[in-house]
Amino acid sequence: MVGVVLVSHSAGLAAEAAALVRGIAGPEPPVAAAGGTGDGGLGTSLDLIEEAVRAADQGAGVVIVPDLGSSVLTARLVEEDGRVVVADVPFVEGAIAAAVAAGAGAPLADVLAAAEESRAYRKL
Repeated sequence: MVGVVLVSHSAGLAAEAAALVRGIAGPEPPVAAAGGTGDGGLGTSLDLIEEAVRAADQGAGVVIVPDLGSSVLTARLVEEDGRVVVADVPFVEGAIAAAVAAGAGAPLADVLAAAEESRAYRKL
């Protein structure tokens, strides 16, 4: 099953977004949070992202959903073609779409595509 990693500048935001994703998508897709810096501050940590990717990886690949700015740049450092991909998507909507598709057993390319479709979701 494809794993999903949420990368945020805030550990609290990453953890709460992961909890929301699990609540909607269910327990099946592995969802890991990588938020903040190693010392608990705001920012991003390559070490935390790598740890989250290892935790979410069950062998079918991992989609990383970053929040903004430097989290995107840091997440791109762990990309591996065909195994770990970064999604250019809205943080919450993209994470939920990716996790739902992953939970349904979709392959990595389809999980990424589902996340990318979230860019077009309208709220009104």
